[in-house]
Amino acid sequence: MTIYNFSAGPAVLPKEVLQQAQAEMLDWHGSGMSVMEMSHRGKEFMGIAAQAEADLRELMGIPANYKVLFLQGGASLQFAMIPMNLLRGKTGADYLNTGEWSKKAISEAKKYGAVNVVASSADKNFSYVPDFSAWKCDPDAAYLHITPNETIGGVEFDWLPETGRVPLVADMSSTILSRPVDVSRYGLIYAGAQKNIGPAGLTIVIVREDLIGEVVAGTPTMLDYKTHADSDSMYNTPPTYGVYVAGLVFEMLKRHGGIAAMEKTNIAKAELLYAAIDNSSGFYVCPVAVANRSRMNVPFTLKDAALDDAFVRQADARGLLQLRGHRSVGGMRASIYNAMPLEGVQALVAFMDEFARANA
Repeated sequence: MTIYNFSAGPAVLPKEVLQQAQAEMLDWHGSGMSVMEMSHRGKEFMGIAAQAEADLRELMGIPANYKVLFLQGGASLQFAMIPMNLLRGKTGADYLNTGEWSKKAISEAKKYGAVNVVASSADKNFSYVPDFSAWKCDPDAAYLHITPNETIGGVEFDWLPETGRVPLVADMSSTILSRPVDVSRYGLIYAGAQKNIGPAGLTIVIVREDLIGEVVAGTPTMLDYKTHADSDSMYNTPPTYGVYVAGLVFEMLKRHGGIAAMEKTNIAKAELLYAAIDNSSGFYVCPVAVANRSRMNVPFTLKDAALDDAFVRQADARGLLQLRGHRSVGGMRASIYNAMPLEGVQALVAFMDEFARANA
């Protein structure tokens, strides 16, 4: 039986990447060492890290005046590092509130300065993205923070607000590498690796150089972007195996046509799953506004919540795993990141149709 893992993260990884990592586990390229055993300052790993950065820069078209940092602590640590590094003498920053991860970023930022919530979709249970015309932005804000895709709520938007001189900061943990982005439109992009990049434990930060070097007083050395930028992410031991696997993922994407090709597949997968939901005569319902439906995380409810346990149990028996929704919202959620093949979504849709007909 083929297993399809719909977990929101740590999430499915490309089979060919796992196979390559397996083949190189005991002996990387004749070195006699596993990557997990290598000194992070040895020539072998330094080469791995440099190639991973070069491939990511190529894939995303990252301009030369941006630093790429391989960090730890997840996106959650970035919630604090961003205001520590980017307030730069300003008293506060702007935040858009579109769901659970936005709320956590806002809560952490309030420890370091004033937070102006430019708009919120809490009035409709975070099921949409407020129109930009309704945002109340501060032209003197240190930065504007957005979450382009809310992993829990399944709300995504691909348009960018006009921020003038205010740097735009984006938590791309669940969308990075899933669609092309113009990095030059952002001051900082950050992402936990465990969805579209690699194993949990690695965090990638892409930050414009002019935003580095002026931290809030008392900022620990390890939480200063300059510390890591000046040492090529080698100030301390980085998550070496995470960097290595991320590099394999970058290489794989390049082999298969890059991010633009990946986006086409992601659109096809999302359209197939949303069609199954919308054509179920109300048996399945997606609570997200159609214009803001995520390509990566698809939440849905069943017509009767009493059927939830049976749905999950029968899905598990079919090899369709990790479909139960986040504990804070319930229902179901299918995360269909880059590494989820179209065949996995086809198998899920077939099961959903059978389950609906059996329980209509």
